[in-house]
Amino acid sequence: MDRVILHSDLNSFFASVETVLNPSLAEYPMAVCGDPDKRHGIILAKNEKAKKFGVVTAETIWAAKQKCPTLVLVRPHHDLYEKFSMEVNGIYREYTDLVEPFGIDESWLDVSGSEKLFGDGKTIAEELRTRIKRETGLTVSVGVSFNKTFAKLGSDLKKPDAVSVIDRAHFKEIVWRLPVSDLLYVGRSASKVLADMRIKTIGELAAASPDFLEYKLGKLGRMLYAYANGEDNDEVRSVYDERQVKSVGNGITFSRDLYGMDDIVQGLDAVCDLAAARMRAKHVKCTTVQLSIKDENFVTVQRQVPLAVPTQLARELREASVALLCNSWNPRLGIRSLTVTGTGLIPEDSAEQISFFDDVKVDEKEEKRERVMDDIRKKFGHGAIKSAGSIANNIGIDE
Repeated sequence: MDRVILHSDLNSFFASVETVLNPSLAEYPMAVCGDPDKRHGIILAKNEKAKKFGVVTAETIWAAKQKCPTLVLVRPHHDLYEKFSMEVNGIYREYTDLVEPFGIDESWLDVSGSEKLFGDGKTIAEELRTRIKRETGLTVSVGVSFNKTFAKLGSDLKKPDAVSVIDRAHFKEIVWRLPVSDLLYVGRSASKVLADMRIKTIGELAAASPDFLEYKLGKLGRMLYAYANGEDNDEVRSVYDERQVKSVGNGITFSRDLYGMDDIVQGLDAVCDLAAARMRAKHVKCTTVQLSIKDENFVTVQRQVPLAVPTQLARELREASVALLCNSWNPRLGIRSLTVTGTGLIPEDSAEQISFFDDVKVDEKEEKRERVMDDIRKKFGHGAIKSAGSIANNIGIDE
């Protein structure tokens, strides 16, 4: 018997929250954006009136204003978005404990065991749509299907404020005509490979050779073939499942481009300091350090290196990052942003056991010093203690 899966997608979430807080914004084309003064000047979300002018997410404010000179810009309130997201997910959990968030504004729900109480999938979806609008002021689009992939496709079919059903009997006529880029996990890179194979629709993907897809795309190719044919068997995770943290990191977009190692190391100090503190807060150490560099031309380079000994120390993250940067960076280019991420995470106590048998020992004094810094920041705030290089700097890390 088929499962009944919903995918619920809050419409224009950031912009909708801002409109709930300030209803007058509904009268104008409006967009939520980053702070132009700190070079976060891109569109994060837009309302329906702005969409009609062609304003799109992730474009620059300048480009959006060219399309819509009357565009009203609102700065984001991420704490409020988190609050609204939690409230909406609380409503979902009244219908099932199988609720799996997919970002701040989307969630899957498996309501297979709830139909006797609340009605079939479409009935539950319509009730959720009505309740969310009444209780939060937000609108939601909901897809109803027999697997997660097609439920997500369904939530994209009609927007805003709609319910769409993709059942097993009719999925081919609904899904196979859609662009292959609409399918879950078909990103820009996979789309290009598929376009080179002359695969433009989900139906063409479903009819392709799974062996050839695997040859061109690796395991992703065979997975996409299964998804296109309705063979997604992934389960919706319970809200009670412990979420495994796969990576911990930190990134900063600087107020000006960084040039020269003094500038760059000063930036890396700040980035690695918070990344390490986050690892300690989660009681994990990383076995691999990943560095992402965005240059003055908005081109991103990403490199990673395995570590001899797992770490959660800022100094060791910085040393690994500097080595990666020296091996892969054109020093003539300015650096716009840096992100340092620890991957291959392990519990911090197991890292101690690993180091016991290794020639390289954990720097216990450095670890103790950084934990003292954590304690000071918990009591007095993050800005209470910082590296000397970040004091009175002019690259945007003195907050």
